[in-house]
Amino acid sequence: MRMLDIIDKKRNGGELTATEIAFFIDGVVNKTIPDYQISALLMAIYFQDMTAAERKTLTMKMMESGDRVDLSAVPGIKVDKHSTGGVGDKVSLPLAAMVAAVGIPVPMISGRGLGHTGGTLDKLEAIPGLQVEISEQDFVKQVTEQGLAIIGATGDIAPADKKIYALRDVTDTVDSLPLIASSIMSKKIASGTDALVIDVKTGAGAFMKTQEQAAALARALVDIGQSVGMQCIAVITDMNQPLGHKIGNTLEIEEAIDLLKGQGPADLEEITLTLGSYMVVLGQKAPDVATAKKMLQETITSGAALERFRAMIAAQGGDPRVVDDYSLMPHAQYQIEFPAAKSGVVTQMAADEVGIASMLLGGGRQQASDQLDYAVGIDVHKKLGDPVQAGESLLTIHSNQADISEVQALLAANITIGEHAQVPPRIYQVIK
Repeated sequence: MRMLDIIDKKRNGGELTATEIAFFIDGVVNKTIPDYQISALLMAIYFQDMTAAERKTLTMKMMESGDRVDLSAVPGIKVDKHSTGGVGDKVSLPLAAMVAAVGIPVPMISGRGLGHTGGTLDKLEAIPGLQVEISEQDFVKQVTEQGLAIIGATGDIAPADKKIYALRDVTDTVDSLPLIASSIMSKKIASGTDALVIDVKTGAGAFMKTQEQAAALARALVDIGQSVGMQCIAVITDMNQPLGHKIGNTLEIEEAIDLLKGQGPADLEEITLTLGSYMVVLGQKAPDVATAKKMLQETITSGAALERFRAMIAAQGGDPRVVDDYSLMPHAQYQIEFPAAKSGVVTQMAADEVGIASMLLGGGRQQASDQLDYAVGIDVHKKLGDPVQAGESLLTIHSNQADISEVQALLAANITIGEHAQVPPRIYQVIK
Protein backbone atom coordinates (compact mmCIF):
# COMPACT_ATOMS: atom_id res chain seq x y z
CA MET A 1 0.00 0.00 0.00
CA ARG A 2 1.30 3.45 -0.94
CA MET A 3 0.37 6.76 0.63
CA LEU A 4 0.41 8.33 -2.83
CA ASP A 5 -2.44 6.05 -3.93
CA ILE A 6 -4.50 6.96 -0.84
CA ILE A 7 -4.02 10.68 -1.54
CA ASP A 8 -4.99 10.15 -5.20
CA LYS A 9 -8.11 8.20 -4.26
CA LYS A 10 -9.40 10.82 -1.82
CA ARG A 11 -8.40 13.73 -4.09
CA ASN A 12 -10.64 12.23 -6.78
CA GLY A 13 -13.59 11.79 -4.42
CA GLY A 14 -13.15 8.12 -3.54
CA GLU A 15 -14.16 6.55 -0.21
CA LEU A 16 -11.20 5.30 1.82
CA THR A 17 -11.36 1.81 3.28
CA ALA A 18 -10.74 1.03 6.94
CA THR A 19 -7.40 -0.52 5.92
CA GLU A 20 -6.32 2.62 4.09
CA ILE A 21 -7.29 4.88 6.99
CA ALA A 22 -5.46 2.58 9.43
CA PHE A 23 -2.37 2.70 7.20
CA PHE A 24 -2.51 6.50 7.26
CA ILE A 25 -2.92 6.81 11.05
CA ASP A 26 -0.21 4.21 11.73
CA GLY A 27 2.13 6.15 9.46
CA VAL A 28 1.37 9.41 11.27
CA VAL A 29 2.14 7.88 14.68
CA ASN A 30 5.18 5.90 13.54
CA LYS A 31 6.53 8.84 11.50
CA THR A 32 6.81 6.74 8.35
CA ILE A 33 4.70 9.20 6.33
CA PRO A 34 6.29 12.59 5.65
CA ASP A 35 4.52 15.78 6.66
CA TYR A 36 3.95 16.85 3.05
CA GLN A 37 1.98 13.68 2.30
CA ILE A 38 -0.05 13.95 5.52
CA SER A 39 -0.82 17.55 4.58
CA ALA A 40 -1.80 16.53 1.07
CA LEU A 41 -4.35 14.03 2.37
CA LEU A 42 -5.72 16.56 4.85
CA MET A 43 -6.26 19.03 2.01
CA ALA A 44 -7.95 16.32 -0.08
CA ILE A 45 -10.28 15.54 2.85
CA TYR A 46 -10.96 19.26 3.26
CA PHE A 47 -12.22 19.53 -0.32
CA GLN A 48 -13.80 16.07 -0.80
CA ASP A 49 -15.25 15.50 2.71
CA MET A 50 -15.73 12.00 4.16
CA THR A 51 -18.66 9.62 4.44
CA ALA A 52 -20.15 8.73 7.83
CA ALA A 53 -18.30 5.39 7.69
CA GLU A 54 -14.99 7.12 6.95
CA ARG A 55 -15.49 9.60 9.78
CA LYS A 56 -16.21 6.83 12.27
CA THR A 57 -13.19 4.82 11.15
CA LEU A 58 -10.89 7.85 11.25
CA THR A 59 -12.12 8.71 14.76
CA MET A 60 -11.65 5.19 16.09
CA LYS A 61 -8.19 4.74 14.53
CA MET A 62 -7.10 8.07 16.02
CA MET A 63 -8.50 7.01 19.41
CA GLU A 64 -6.75 3.62 19.19
CA SER A 65 -3.43 5.31 18.38
CA GLY A 66 -2.85 6.06 22.08
CA ASP A 67 -3.98 5.47 25.65
CA ARG A 68 -7.56 5.13 26.86
CA VAL A 69 -8.58 6.25 30.33
CA ASP A 70 -10.21 3.50 32.40
CA LEU A 71 -13.03 4.95 34.49
CA SER A 72 -14.66 1.61 35.28
CA ALA A 73 -13.77 2.02 38.97
CA VAL A 74 -15.93 5.16 39.18
CA PRO A 75 -19.52 4.19 40.07
CA GLY A 76 -22.43 5.58 38.11
CA ILE A 77 -22.86 7.00 34.61
CA LYS A 78 -19.95 9.30 33.82
CA VAL A 79 -20.99 12.40 31.86
CA ASP A 80 -18.69 14.96 30.21
CA LYS A 81 -19.25 18.19 28.30
CA HIS A 82 -17.31 19.67 25.40
CA SER A 83 -17.42 23.10 23.77
CA THR A 84 -16.15 23.89 20.29
CA GLY A 85 -14.73 27.14 21.71
CA GLY A 86 -15.70 30.75 22.16
CA VAL A 87 -15.07 34.07 23.89
CA GLY A 88 -15.99 34.37 27.56
CA ASP A 89 -17.00 30.70 27.57
CA LYS A 90 -16.38 29.64 31.16
CA VAL A 91 -19.41 27.31 31.24
CA SER A 92 -17.42 24.16 32.13
CA LEU A 93 -16.40 25.59 35.51
CA PRO A 94 -19.80 26.11 37.16
CA LEU A 95 -21.40 23.36 35.08
CA ALA A 96 -19.13 20.58 36.35
CA ALA A 97 -19.75 21.58 39.97
CA MET A 98 -23.53 21.79 39.52
CA VAL A 99 -23.84 18.43 37.76
CA ALA A 100 -21.56 16.75 40.31
CA ALA A 101 -23.71 18.20 43.10
CA VAL A 102 -26.72 16.20 41.87
CA GLY A 103 -24.69 12.99 42.08
CA ILE A 104 -23.34 12.52 38.55
CA PRO A 105 -19.58 11.87 38.15
CA VAL A 106 -18.00 14.49 35.85
CA PRO A 107 -14.56 13.44 34.55
CA MET A 108 -13.72 16.49 32.43
CA ILE A 109 -10.60 16.48 30.26
CA SER A 110 -10.23 20.01 28.91
CA GLY A 111 -7.89 22.02 26.70
CA ARG A 112 -6.06 25.31 26.46
CA GLY A 113 -6.95 28.39 24.47
CA LEU A 114 -5.39 29.49 21.19
CA GLY A 115 -6.12 32.67 19.26
CA HIS A 116 -9.41 34.36 20.16
CA THR A 117 -10.81 31.36 22.07
CA GLY A 118 -10.14 30.82 25.76
CA GLY A 119 -9.14 27.52 27.40
CA THR A 120 -10.64 26.03 30.55
CA LEU A 121 -7.24 24.87 31.82
CA ASP A 122 -5.80 28.38 31.46
CA LYS A 123 -8.64 29.84 33.51
CA LEU A 124 -8.16 27.29 36.29
CA GLU A 125 -4.43 28.04 36.46
CA ALA A 126 -5.28 31.61 37.52
CA ILE A 127 -6.11 30.01 40.89
CA PRO A 128 -2.87 29.91 42.94
CA GLY A 129 -1.44 26.40 43.23
CA LEU A 130 -4.09 24.60 41.20
CA GLN A 131 -2.73 21.70 39.14
CA VAL A 132 -4.41 20.60 35.93
CA GLU A 133 -1.77 18.02 34.99
CA ILE A 134 -2.34 15.00 37.24
CA SER A 135 -1.91 11.25 36.79
CA GLU A 136 -4.71 9.02 35.56
CA GLN A 137 -4.70 7.25 38.93
CA ASP A 138 -5.20 10.55 40.79
CA PHE A 139 -7.81 11.62 38.23
CA VAL A 140 -9.89 8.48 38.81
CA LYS A 141 -9.46 8.80 42.58
CA GLN A 142 -10.61 12.42 42.59
CA VAL A 143 -13.68 11.76 40.41
CA THR A 144 -14.61 8.86 42.69
CA GLU A 145 -14.19 10.87 45.90
CA GLN A 146 -15.16 14.41 44.84
CA GLY A 147 -17.49 13.68 41.95
CA LEU A 148 -15.56 15.84 39.51
CA ALA A 149 -12.15 16.79 38.18
CA ILE A 150 -11.14 19.18 35.38
CA ILE A 151 -7.71 18.34 34.03
CA GLY A 152 -5.55 18.23 30.91
CA ALA A 153 -5.16 15.01 28.91
CA THR A 154 -3.51 12.23 30.91
CA GLY A 155 -0.95 9.87 29.39
CA ASP A 156 -0.77 9.77 25.60
CA ILE A 157 -4.35 10.25 24.42
CA ALA A 158 -4.86 10.28 20.63
CA PRO A 159 -1.23 11.08 19.64
CA ALA A 160 -2.24 10.93 15.96
CA ASP A 161 -4.56 13.87 16.57
CA LYS A 162 -1.75 15.99 18.04
CA LYS A 163 0.32 15.59 14.89
CA ILE A 164 -2.59 16.02 12.51
CA TYR A 165 -3.90 19.11 14.34
CA ALA A 166 -0.48 20.78 14.21
CA LEU A 167 -0.43 20.33 10.43
CA ARG A 168 -4.07 21.44 10.06
CA ASP A 169 -3.15 24.65 11.88
CA VAL A 170 -0.43 25.55 9.35
CA THR A 171 -2.19 24.29 6.20
CA ASP A 172 -5.52 26.13 6.72
CA THR A 173 -7.53 22.92 7.10
CA VAL A 174 -8.67 23.51 10.70
CA ASP A 175 -12.30 24.10 9.73
CA SER A 176 -12.80 20.79 7.93
CA LEU A 177 -15.92 19.10 9.32
CA PRO A 178 -14.64 15.47 9.29
CA LEU A 179 -11.29 16.56 10.74
CA ILE A 180 -12.92 18.61 13.51
CA ALA A 181 -15.34 15.79 14.33
CA SER A 182 -12.69 13.06 14.45
CA SER A 183 -10.35 15.26 16.52
CA ILE A 184 -12.99 16.00 19.17
CA MET A 185 -14.55 12.55 19.36
CA SER A 186 -11.30 10.53 19.31
CA LYS A 187 -10.22 12.31 22.50
CA LYS A 188 -13.64 12.13 24.15
CA ILE A 189 -14.03 8.41 23.45
CA ALA A 190 -10.49 7.83 24.74
CA SER A 191 -11.33 9.73 27.94
CA GLY A 192 -13.59 6.86 29.02
CA THR A 193 -16.81 8.80 29.60
CA ASP A 194 -20.22 7.15 29.15
CA ALA A 195 -22.16 10.16 27.90
CA LEU A 196 -21.32 13.50 26.35
CA VAL A 197 -23.08 16.84 25.83
CA ILE A 198 -21.47 19.01 23.15
CA ASP A 199 -21.85 22.78 23.00
CA VAL A 200 -21.44 23.67 19.31
CA LYS A 201 -20.91 27.42 19.02
CA THR A 202 -22.02 29.39 15.97
CA GLY A 203 -21.50 33.00 14.93
CA ALA A 204 -18.70 35.56 14.65
CA GLY A 205 -16.66 34.15 17.53
CA ALA A 206 -17.02 30.48 16.54
CA PHE A 207 -15.27 28.20 14.03
CA MET A 208 -18.70 27.42 12.56
CA LYS A 209 -19.87 30.83 11.35
CA THR A 210 -23.36 29.81 10.18
CA GLN A 211 -26.13 27.81 11.80
CA GLU A 212 -26.03 25.39 8.86
CA GLN A 213 -22.32 24.68 9.42
CA ALA A 214 -22.89 24.27 13.15
CA ALA A 215 -25.80 21.87 12.60
CA ALA A 216 -23.73 19.76 10.19
CA LEU A 217 -20.88 19.52 12.72
CA ALA A 218 -23.27 18.76 15.58
CA ARG A 219 -24.89 15.98 13.57
CA ALA A 220 -21.49 14.50 12.68
CA LEU A 221 -20.33 14.56 16.32
CA VAL A 222 -23.52 12.97 17.64
CA ASP A 223 -23.52 10.29 14.92
CA ILE A 224 -19.92 9.31 15.68
CA GLY A 225 -20.57 9.13 19.42
CA GLN A 226 -23.75 7.11 19.07
CA SER A 227 -22.13 4.75 16.55
CA VAL A 228 -19.66 3.60 19.22
CA GLY A 229 -22.26 3.29 21.99
CA MET A 230 -21.76 6.66 23.67
CA GLN A 231 -24.87 8.61 24.68
CA CYS A 232 -24.46 11.93 22.91
CA ILE A 233 -26.42 15.19 22.52
CA ALA A 234 -25.34 18.46 20.87
CA VAL A 235 -26.70 21.94 21.65
CA ILE A 236 -26.07 24.75 19.17
CA THR A 237 -25.53 28.06 20.99
CA ASP A 238 -24.76 31.62 19.97
CA MET A 239 -21.28 33.12 19.82
CA ASN A 240 -21.90 36.38 17.97
CA GLN A 241 -21.04 38.27 21.15
CA PRO A 242 -18.98 37.26 24.20
CA LEU A 243 -20.69 34.93 26.68
CA GLY A 244 -21.26 36.55 30.05
CA HIS A 245 -19.54 39.83 30.88
CA LYS A 246 -15.96 38.87 31.71
CA ILE A 247 -13.17 37.79 29.34
CA GLY A 248 -9.76 36.81 30.69
CA ASN A 249 -8.55 34.10 33.02
CA THR A 250 -8.92 35.57 36.53
CA LEU A 251 -12.00 37.53 35.45
CA GLU A 252 -13.71 34.40 34.14
CA ILE A 253 -12.99 32.45 37.33
CA GLU A 254 -14.66 35.31 39.23
CA GLU A 255 -17.73 35.18 36.99
CA ALA A 256 -17.97 31.38 37.24
CA ILE A 257 -17.94 31.63 41.04
CA ASP A 258 -20.48 34.47 40.87
CA LEU A 259 -22.81 32.13 39.00
CA LEU A 260 -22.41 29.45 41.67
CA LYS A 261 -23.35 32.11 44.24
CA GLY A 262 -26.52 32.92 42.28
CA GLN A 263 -25.10 36.21 40.99
CA GLY A 264 -24.09 35.27 37.44
CA PRO A 265 -25.20 36.99 34.20
CA ALA A 266 -28.42 35.73 32.61
CA ASP A 267 -26.89 34.45 29.36
CA LEU A 268 -24.21 32.41 31.13
CA GLU A 269 -26.81 31.00 33.52
CA GLU A 270 -29.15 29.97 30.69
CA ILE A 271 -26.44 28.20 28.67
CA THR A 272 -25.06 26.47 31.77
CA LEU A 273 -28.48 25.27 32.93
CA THR A 274 -29.43 24.05 29.45
CA LEU A 275 -26.26 22.03 28.90
CA GLY A 276 -26.32 20.80 32.49
CA SER A 277 -29.94 19.66 32.21
CA TYR A 278 -29.09 17.37 29.31
CA MET A 279 -26.13 16.01 31.30
CA VAL A 280 -28.43 15.23 34.23
CA VAL A 281 -30.91 13.45 31.93
CA LEU A 282 -28.11 11.41 30.30
CA GLY A 283 -26.84 10.59 33.79
CA GLN A 284 -30.31 9.23 34.60
CA LYS A 285 -30.88 11.51 37.59
CA ALA A 286 -33.95 13.18 36.05
CA PRO A 287 -36.66 12.04 33.61
CA ASP A 288 -36.67 15.28 31.60
CA VAL A 289 -34.80 18.56 31.17
CA ALA A 290 -37.39 20.62 33.10
CA THR A 291 -36.91 18.47 36.21
CA ALA A 292 -33.14 18.47 35.68
CA LYS A 293 -33.08 22.27 35.47
CA LYS A 294 -34.85 22.59 38.82
CA MET A 295 -32.36 20.17 40.39
CA LEU A 296 -29.44 22.23 39.09
CA GLN A 297 -30.97 25.49 40.30
CA GLU A 298 -31.31 23.95 43.74
CA THR A 299 -27.55 23.20 43.81
CA ILE A 300 -26.99 26.96 43.54
CA THR A 301 -29.67 27.92 46.07
CA SER A 302 -28.38 25.40 48.62
CA GLY A 303 -24.72 26.25 48.06
CA ALA A 304 -23.95 22.59 47.20
CA ALA A 305 -22.43 23.42 43.80
CA LEU A 306 -20.21 26.15 45.25
CA GLU A 307 -18.90 23.73 47.87
CA ARG A 308 -18.20 21.14 45.13
CA PHE A 309 -16.15 23.73 43.27
CA ARG A 310 -14.29 24.71 46.44
CA ALA A 311 -13.52 21.04 47.15
CA MET A 312 -12.27 20.48 43.59
CA ILE A 313 -9.90 23.44 43.89
CA ALA A 314 -8.46 22.02 47.12
CA ALA A 315 -8.20 18.49 45.71
CA GLN A 316 -6.13 19.78 42.79
CA GLY A 317 -3.76 21.73 45.02
CA GLY A 318 -5.34 25.16 44.61
CA ASP A 319 -6.17 27.72 47.26
CA PRO A 320 -9.90 27.26 48.04
CA ARG A 321 -10.03 30.67 49.72
CA VAL A 322 -10.37 32.27 46.26
CA VAL A 323 -14.05 31.32 46.37
CA ASP A 324 -14.52 33.99 49.04
CA ASP A 325 -11.60 36.29 48.27
CA TYR A 326 -10.97 37.07 44.59
CA SER A 327 -7.97 39.26 45.50
CA LEU A 328 -5.92 36.07 45.96
CA MET A 329 -5.83 35.72 42.17
CA PRO A 330 -3.73 37.95 39.84
CA HIS A 331 -5.26 41.33 38.95
CA ALA A 332 -4.15 43.94 36.44
CA GLN A 333 -2.42 47.21 37.30
CA TYR A 334 -4.67 49.37 35.13
CA GLN A 335 -8.47 49.49 34.69
CA ILE A 336 -9.23 51.63 31.66
CA GLU A 337 -12.79 52.54 30.68
CA PHE A 338 -13.87 52.34 27.03
CA PRO A 339 -16.64 54.94 26.45
CA ALA A 340 -19.39 54.91 23.84
CA ALA A 341 -18.76 57.38 21.03
CA LYS A 342 -22.47 58.20 20.73
CA SER A 343 -25.87 57.39 22.17
CA GLY A 344 -28.04 54.54 20.88
CA VAL A 345 -28.09 50.76 21.31
CA VAL A 346 -25.30 48.25 20.85
CA THR A 347 -25.81 46.69 17.42
CA GLN A 348 -22.51 44.81 17.06
CA MET A 349 -19.89 43.40 19.42
CA ALA A 350 -17.89 40.97 17.29
CA ALA A 351 -16.95 38.14 19.65
CA ASP A 352 -13.85 37.05 17.76
CA GLU A 353 -12.35 40.56 17.68
CA VAL A 354 -13.12 41.19 21.35
CA GLY A 355 -11.36 37.88 22.05
CA ILE A 356 -8.37 39.01 20.00
CA ALA A 357 -8.31 42.26 21.99
CA SER A 358 -8.01 40.23 25.19
CA MET A 359 -5.28 38.13 23.58
CA LEU A 360 -3.32 41.28 22.65
CA LEU A 361 -3.43 42.33 26.30
CA GLY A 362 -1.69 39.03 27.13
CA GLY A 363 -4.76 37.04 28.14
CA GLY A 364 -4.53 34.59 25.24
CA ARG A 365 -2.03 32.93 22.92
CA GLN A 366 -1.13 33.70 19.33
CA GLN A 367 0.95 30.52 19.34
CA ALA A 368 1.03 27.55 21.72
CA SER A 369 4.32 28.60 23.36
CA ASP A 370 3.09 32.06 24.45
CA GLN A 371 3.03 32.80 28.18
CA LEU A 372 -0.25 34.09 29.62
CA ASP A 373 -0.94 37.06 31.84
CA TYR A 374 -3.78 35.71 33.98
CA ALA A 375 -4.63 39.17 35.32
CA VAL A 376 -5.67 40.92 32.13
CA GLY A 377 -8.91 40.91 30.18
CA ILE A 378 -12.10 42.78 29.43
CA ASP A 379 -15.23 43.37 31.50
CA VAL A 380 -18.18 43.98 29.17
CA HIS A 381 -20.88 46.29 30.56
CA LYS A 382 -23.17 46.47 27.53
CA LYS A 383 -24.40 43.62 25.33
CA LEU A 384 -26.29 43.53 22.02
CA GLY A 385 -29.52 45.51 22.23
CA ASP A 386 -28.56 47.39 25.40
CA PRO A 387 -29.12 51.18 25.37
CA VAL A 388 -26.09 53.38 25.95
CA GLN A 389 -25.42 57.09 26.34
CA ALA A 390 -22.51 58.91 24.71
CA GLY A 391 -19.54 58.78 27.07
CA GLU A 392 -20.95 55.88 29.08
CA SER A 393 -18.54 53.00 29.61
CA LEU A 394 -19.12 50.06 27.25
CA LEU A 395 -16.44 47.98 28.90
CA THR A 396 -13.47 48.08 31.25
CA ILE A 397 -10.07 47.01 29.95
CA HIS A 398 -7.88 45.30 32.57
CA SER A 399 -4.28 45.78 31.48
CA ASN A 400 -0.73 45.64 32.75
CA GLN A 401 0.30 47.96 29.89
CA ALA A 402 -0.31 51.70 30.14
CA ASP A 403 -0.48 52.12 26.35
CA ILE A 404 -3.29 50.00 24.91
CA SER A 405 -4.00 52.10 21.82
CA GLU A 406 -3.90 49.04 19.52
CA VAL A 407 -6.50 47.26 21.67
CA GLN A 408 -8.69 50.36 21.83
CA ALA A 409 -8.57 50.79 18.05
CA LEU A 410 -9.52 47.14 17.51
CA LEU A 411 -12.47 47.42 19.87
CA ALA A 412 -13.62 50.70 18.30
CA ALA A 413 -13.68 49.04 14.87
CA ASN A 414 -15.76 46.09 16.07
CA ILE A 415 -18.31 47.59 18.45
CA THR A 416 -21.12 49.47 16.76
CA ILE A 417 -23.74 51.79 18.24
CA GLY A 418 -26.91 52.26 16.17
CA GLU A 419 -30.65 52.69 16.40
CA HIS A 420 -31.91 49.11 16.22
CA ALA A 421 -30.28 45.79 17.13
CA GLN A 422 -31.00 42.22 16.15
CA VAL A 423 -30.38 40.23 19.32
CA PRO A 424 -29.70 36.58 18.46
CA PRO A 425 -31.20 33.77 20.54
CA ARG A 426 -28.85 32.15 23.02
CA ILE A 427 -29.81 28.62 21.98
CA TYR A 428 -30.66 27.65 18.41
CA GLN A 429 -31.15 23.90 18.26
CA VAL A 430 -30.70 20.59 20.08
CA ILE A 431 -29.49 17.60 18.06
CA LYS A 432 -29.92 14.08 19.45
